[in-house]
Amino acid sequence: MANHSSLIVDLRSHENNLAHRTREIDRERLIVRRGHPFSITASCSESLPPEHHLELVLHLGKRDEVVIKLQGERGAGNRWWFNQQGAQDELLLTLHSPADAAIGQYRLAVLVMSPDGQMVAKKDEISFHLLFNPWCKGDAVHLPDESLLPEYIMNEDGLIYTGTWDHISSTPWNYGQFEDFVMDICFEVLDNSEDALKNSKMDVERRSDPVYVSRTITAMVNANGDRGVLAGRWQPPYSDGVAPHRWTGSVPILREWSQAGTRAVRYGQCWVFAAVACTVLRCLGIPTRLITNFSSAHDVDGNLSIDFLQNFESTDKQDSSWNFHCWVESWMRRDDLPEGNDGWQVLDPTPQERSDGEFRCGPCPVTAIKEGNLGVKYDAAFIFAEVNADIIYWRVRADGRREKISVDQRSVGRNISTKSVYGDVREDVTLLYKHPEGSEKEREVYEKAGRRVTEPTNGSAEPGRLRLRVKHDYPLFGTDFDIILKLQNYSYKDVQVQLNMVAMAVTYNSLHRGECKRQMINVTVPAHQAHKEVLHLRYEDYAKCISEHHLISMKALVEVQETAEAVMAAVTIPLRMPELLIQIPGKVTKGDKVTAHISFTNPLPAPLKGGVFTVEGAGLLSAAQIPVNYDVAPQKKVSVKLSFTPNRKGLRKLLVDFDSEQLRDVKGVATVVVHKPRRNL
Repeated sequence: MANHSSLIVDLRSHENNLAHRTREIDRERLIVRRGHPFSITASCSESLPPEHHLELVLHLGKRDEVVIKLQGERGAGNRWWFNQQGAQDELLLTLHSPADAAIGQYRLAVLVMSPDGQMVAKKDEISFHLLFNPWCKGDAVHLPDESLLPEYIMNEDGLIYTGTWDHISSTPWNYGQFEDFVMDICFEVLDNSEDALKNSKMDVERRSDPVYVSRTITAMVNANGDRGVLAGRWQPPYSDGVAPHRWTGSVPILREWSQAGTRAVRYGQCWVFAAVACTVLRCLGIPTRLITNFSSAHDVDGNLSIDFLQNFESTDKQDSSWNFHCWVESWMRRDDLPEGNDGWQVLDPTPQERSDGEFRCGPCPVTAIKEGNLGVKYDAAFIFAEVNADIIYWRVRADGRREKISVDQRSVGRNISTKSVYGDVREDVTLLYKHPEGSEKEREVYEKAGRRVTEPTNGSAEPGRLRLRVKHDYPLFGTDFDIILKLQNYSYKDVQVQLNMVAMAVTYNSLHRGECKRQMINVTVPAHQAHKEVLHLRYEDYAKCISEHHLISMKALVEVQETAEAVMAAVTIPLRMPELLIQIPGKVTKGDKVTAHISFTNPLPAPLKGGVFTVEGAGLLSAAQIPVNYDVAPQKKVSVKLSFTPNRKGLRKLLVDFDSEQLRDVKGVATVVVHKPRRNL
């Protein structure tokens, strides 16, 4: 057997990764984006024959399911090819990947062949990763406005909008898509999908298509029915895992899933599912942003309405209206759909309904939702209802007949929000999903979508005769507060009414956690006058049943005793959390230890027991916990110190969460500028 010369290959990872915008992921391993060339050098231990030629072969898949022989020159069609420069002993090889190449980990073999076909030198098992390329015009994920990519691909820090449509708050999140080994875990997520396990060759080949890849990720972020990342739970106990509100970033979730051998991490709710999906999609190179839809409808039966009875219970336990619901949008071309469906696509990894047998939703073009094209793949009808369903309130008569009290056509799908590319501010994208409420175009879309025409409301108060308004502040959690109901009588005669009020503790997705207070009174409202009623809630009333989302749902029903007419009003009141302060004194330099001071004041009239701070930040430190080993008395300050050593320079965010038995989900964030270390002269 002939002795082969040894071949030394330098992947030039530093230069290539910088050019391909992957240096944040890794500086040592070669990571490139499809559709853009990259160069490697090859040198031989002995002089090569003058008429030698090179063969380059790529292998993709765990069992080499795909083998690609590179062309030595640019051929017809979209294929891998290479060219070479240089003399005898060192060659510069430039590899060109097609803009629709499958993403994944490739293994490259370089063979030096003599003129008579004998192999002179060989180097194989040269490994590199290929990602989607939104900077490349030919790539299906190309985003024409490249100024958006620093946010939708490169930004590791995000804001998730939560709360209620009329009182929006923001939660900081560490996507951390470039943290150590996150990319490897993202490919592990793809490798464990149902399709990959059933037919790995087909799966590897289809990884060229962002529609297929994003749909796979949507199924795999939740653990329903597969080896997915996160198990969902929507109410306590969370004692066998982590409560959803305690997470501050995606990286600990992905690492735990991988280290546990793909066992589901407990627990997630919609914003956690969406944030983890955002991390995976951005890491793989698909431009992605997290979306919050306020007053989001979950319409299971597809009738585009959410029905509630007068006792404030849903008529269908599966239908519900959530204070907010989070999903992601990813930017891609839809070659599988008619023209006009490219651009932002809704992807929802929260397990709600099955789509083609799996718990996933999308990708669905946002333009299809806006125009009511509900036959478009995937799951357009379900998403349309989330932003457009009616809320109908019903009353049950003594004989069992149902009568509508009121129809609310405007409350669902409000203030649809995402983080702006211009900083930590909210961008409203509602008009990308729907035409202006009440416009002719909006009515056209509803008819096209098959929305039924709303029938007249039976048994309701005549228009304008009685009006019920609810007023409230946004109180600090731990304080007492008032909810004020104002009933205005616009008619020419006095009206006798029964007023029912109930305040309930609810979760963000409207699960009832307990009744705080109920009040029923009979009053006479004089003609052309108003009656004011105050419901006073003390901390003791809501502390026993408040959810980790700190929401009070207040509903009021007014029935006119003479005529059985009815008016209804409902509001959700978010209770504010105390301000968490983070101070980092002095200049922060990569590789140098820094100390942060974290504190806040207990707002409750009760001590805080079992307190724990959770901290993390991309480029700063991995997620860590700092327990508070004492009870924090009412109105007293709790303070801790945190020391860490930043490992990446640039603008970074330090995220902090505080949790205790009595007070949960107190969050804070600090911006940290990490400077380059000064070089020793």
